[in-house]
Amino acid sequence: MSRLKVLVLHGPNLNLLGGRDPDIYGSLTLEQVNEALKERGSNLRAEVDCFQSNHEGLLADRIQEAAHVYDGLLINPAALTHYSYVLRDTLAACGLPLVEVHLSNIYAREAFRQHSVISPVAGGVICGLGMDSYLLGLEALIRLIEKS
Repeated sequence: MSRLKVLVLHGPNLNLLGGRDPDIYGSLTLEQVNEALKERGSNLRAEVDCFQSNHEGLLADRIQEAAHVYDGLLINPAALTHYSYVLRDTLAACGLPLVEVHLSNIYAREAFRQHSVISPVAGGVICGLGMDSYLLGLEALIRLIEKS
């Protein structure tokens, strides 16, 4: 079996992990999250690349580019989860297997955070487990890729 290629996308403000609201998002930095994902990916025979942006258009550009390079996408759209039809439509159009993840349980937070426009185009959603949301999301994504 050849090595899979996975792109992990982090949305706005996730570059502030480790210092921003640690009671909600934990104390790990984005660099630590990325390193853990790359290590887990390696153990699962997958190459993991990570990209973070605070800009919706840059994320959309990466998704469009990913369709020709990667086998699947893991995304934490952050605040864009709740209103970005640009990301939703771009993710749907790229046609890659997709898993949506969140560090916090979006369904136990403010009412405006409890709806995702991304979820309907995702193969699955994992939230509320901190770093484990990402790691379990990666494992689930690899299973989705292997089934497709």
